[in-house]
Amino acid sequence: MTLVLPRGWTEDPAVLDARRLDRSGVDPGGRPRAVVIAESVDDVVDTLRHAHAERIPVVTRGAGTGLSGGATAGDGTIVLDLSRLDRIREISVADQVAVVEAGVITADLDRAAGEHGLRYAPDPASVAISTIGGNIATNAGGLRCAKYGVTRDSVLGLEVVLADGRIVRTGRRTVKGVAGYDLTSLFVGSEGTLGVIVAATLRLRPAPDEVATAALYLPDVDTAAAAAAALTAARIQPAVLELLDGACLSAIDPRGPGGAFLLVQTDGAGAAIEMARAHEILAGFGEVRVAADPAEAERLLAVRRGALPALERRGRVLIEDVAVPRSRMAEAVTAISGISARSGIEIATMAHAGDGNLHPILVLPHGRELDDEVWAAAGEVFTTALRLGGTLTGEHGVGTLKRRWLADELGPDVLELHHRVRSAFDPHAILNPGKALP
Repeated sequence: MTLVLPRGWTEDPAVLDARRLDRSGVDPGGRPRAVVIAESVDDVVDTLRHAHAERIPVVTRGAGTGLSGGATAGDGTIVLDLSRLDRIREISVADQVAVVEAGVITADLDRAAGEHGLRYAPDPASVAISTIGGNIATNAGGLRCAKYGVTRDSVLGLEVVLADGRIVRTGRRTVKGVAGYDLTSLFVGSEGTLGVIVAATLRLRPAPDEVATAALYLPDVDTAAAAAAALTAARIQPAVLELLDGACLSAIDPRGPGGAFLLVQTDGAGAAIEMARAHEILAGFGEVRVAADPAEAERLLAVRRGALPALERRGRVLIEDVAVPRSRMAEAVTAISGISARSGIEIATMAHAGDGNLHPILVLPHGRELDDEVWAAAGEVFTTALRLGGTLTGEHGVGTLKRRWLADELGPDVLELHHRVRSAFDPHAILNPGKALP
């Protein structure tokens, strides 16, 4: 019997080429078999039923902003594009939840919540272009992680299409709930390997009444890390606590001040009081510039936001993502600087200093491939994070880039459990094969 192709199926070479890569720079080679541009959940169901029957690999994607190679699609795959599943189904002010489809742009949800005096807390750097489904699939973070946590902390429930086309719903609308295994958290960060997330029930939070912003330039990363640690020791909980090293600052402005930059933002009803306490502590490390108004706050935030574009102008970038205990952050940055010196590869580091998540960015001359020397330097960064009690990835996911190192972090027994879980959800291994697990 000949199966009817799902609606939205196309084999147009231009469409295939436009949707086979993500922002990681990884090219798996070849060309997908087809792209399905889903207009509804039924289209997703039909696609997975077809793929399951024909044993065709499926790679799900939203905006393609991933940095780990998780949405790359090689020969013979079906790319399932969810970008048109972009409805905000509901915003409940009473329950402070939103029900949204996977293709909703993260910033669009935050703006819609803002019309009701609420906000969606996760704010990855790609907030203006990334989708909720992709954020959930990688458990994305962002600048506000220091206070509000990563995406998982805002996901209450999910609507998921399994590999065989069945629709399941996990979680609930309530903040509390411990009935059954926590399948919702299992799907978060699973990188499209356990099911296709088509909708989510998300926790919203009250928009803060006040926001206070400050920044300071410091002589080096050790001093900046010490300043961040001093805030933590004083029980101050910034909403944003970001660090840039000297290489980032040099890319932004070679004549600019300082060997490190620390950005601090507090929010809520006591934002000004908390910032006054932070100012008192930070003044012991350097000259603190407190924003006098929202425009000045935006200028300070622009320094942090401008780091990656400035590095991208210098060459091809490989954006990495490790996390270490906050107490070992300075040690990690120092070690990364040593890796850069030994390898001859420029590595600039920016960090979510509030939670120990570092982004070492390898800056390569335009035209240089990701050769063995580049991967050797990246591997040293990963093993350094593990040596310091950290993790290979804080928010970007494993994808294809970090599969070879995952066993070092998990160990053989835990890795076996991962494979058994994956097989239970997808026995024919059609969902995003070659990703997330070695």
